[in-house]
Amino acid sequence: QVQLVESGGGLVQPGGSLSLSCAASGRIFSPNTMGWYRQAPGKQRELVATITTGGYTNYADSAKGRFTISRDNAKNTVYLQMNSLKPEDTAVHYCNIRFIQTMNAYWGQGTQVTVSS
Repeated sequence: QVQLVESGGGLVQPGGSLSLSCAASGRIFSPNTMGWYRQAPGKQRELVATITTGGYTNYADSAKGRFTISRDNAKNTVYLQMNSLKPEDTAVHYCNIRFIQTMNAYWGQGTQVTVSS
């Protein structure tokens, strides 16, 4: 089994910054893709950004230029630095890991990000 533990959410004013982190533990296989998704009330879960074991990144258009995803493979940890936050970024943010060979995927419990003045 795989466990994902997220941290770093909270309340921030528009224009502010937040940093999320997610540590994976258990039976972790490489190569894999780790990433962040978010779900706002009444909306479907959507991609924010992903990063592969080799460092290839993919961003949603809404995240480009504002968010940076990174990872520490030795710690099986993924990070999301969010800058210039907007009220529309308010959502529960979920960490995800997907193993390339088996396509098995796991989710974290989610962390709330609220952008409000």
